[in-house]
Amino acid sequence: MADVLKLRLPATSANLGPGFDALGLAMDFALEIEARESDRFFITSTGRNTAQTGDVDDSLVLETYRSVLDGQGIDAVPLHLDLHNEIPLGMGCGSSAAALVAGVMLASHFGNLGWSKHKVLTEASLREGHPDNVAACVLGGLTVSLMTTEGEVDALSIQPPVDWPLLVVMPDSSLSTKKARAMLPESYSKADTIANVQRVAMLTAAFAQGRGDLLARAMEDRMHQPYRSPACPLLPLLLPVAGSHGVLGVALSGAGPSVLLILESGHEEAAKDVVGKILSESGIKAEIVGTKIFRDLM
Repeated sequence: MADVLKLRLPATSANLGPGFDALGLAMDFALEIEARESDRFFITSTGRNTAQTGDVDDSLVLETYRSVLDGQGIDAVPLHLDLHNEIPLGMGCGSSAAALVAGVMLASHFGNLGWSKHKVLTEASLREGHPDNVAACVLGGLTVSLMTTEGEVDALSIQPPVDWPLLVVMPDSSLSTKKARAMLPESYSKADTIANVQRVAMLTAAFAQGRGDLLARAMEDRMHQPYRSPACPLLPLLLPVAGSHGVLGVALSGAGPSVLLILESGHEEAAKDVVGKILSESGIKAEIVGTKIFRDLM
């Protein structure tokens, strides 16, 4: 039987409010790939955004696979990918991180590189430019990560002791990370910086101890959400819901435009009803996806 590699790379939500470029959360919907050697590069694609994910000539997964092996001086054998994608592109749910991790893992496997999980994480982070989504995709749970100026990556995963349900609210239109980053200022005040440091420390501790009562305040942010709100109209509509109707915390998912809501267990329907009412009253069309924290490690 031909050598087959099966991958499941979870969607991720970075930043979580104050944790700009430092925190990431793995979510339980994914990019799934079954890969085998072939006589040519070929992709069969199902799920979301099939026109993009099934395009062999513009596949970030295959581009990464070939690039990694080229950097190692190894010829890339053609692959057939059976791909099922549940991660919407351009919605702040880590689609590029999942594709990059997939490409690096394919290169490690079919190029016989034997790379460790940390090496995969570092290689994908260098290509992404920051480690937050990549770390969550590779490690699961809530991840805290950093990248040194030399390109070294350190990352830790926190598995919260409670199972908080999640809602991801996705508008019709996407937002590129490049555009979202261009909206940010070059510098921040001392007060805003201190406020974010305090909240990201509290948010990390709240996850570690399962303190949902602290999330609403701990997920407040002054460094990126206020500046991205004009391009992410769902955010100002949903932020006030934090701390009520079973919604523990609200944040922009990654660079947006999707919004992530962390819920108290048992309050999923109440939260969906409130979000649905807000969407109806605002006239904004959006998809509401219920999910949970992805905990399983690869």
